[in-house]
Amino acid sequence: MSRQIVFTPKAAKPPPTYSQAVKAAGLVFVSGTAPADPATGLIHGATIQEQTRQCLSNIQAILEEAGSSLDKVVSVTVVLADEDDFAGMNEEWLRWFPNDPPARQGAKLPARIPGLKVSIAAVAEA
Repeated sequence: MSRQIVFTPKAAKPPPTYSQAVKAAGLVFVSGTAPADPATGLIHGATIQEQTRQCLSNIQAILEEAGSSLDKVVSVTVVLADEDDFAGMNEEWLRWFPNDPPARQGAKLPARIPGLKVSIAAVAEA
């Protein structure tokens, strides 16, 4: 089985310890994606809704680079810094996945990163 590293400048650049995504076995595995602006690398948005939107925008760009799309997402992990942001994250989430949403699980961010409210990872069909 071969694997292909996926990178696009249309999404935030990941740290050197992991790839934006890896395409393998007919799937695209998108790493945990922060709400970082692709141009500056800085966290974009002060609210959970804005940060969720930026995460999903980054994921959308990565999936498109891999030849996939948000419509093909099968599983997502949402990691929140504060569980009180769950309702606000869901508010924005429903704008992106109004029908037939992917399977999803949540977790709490294990480390405090100043300003970071959410990180989202996804698995999609290639």
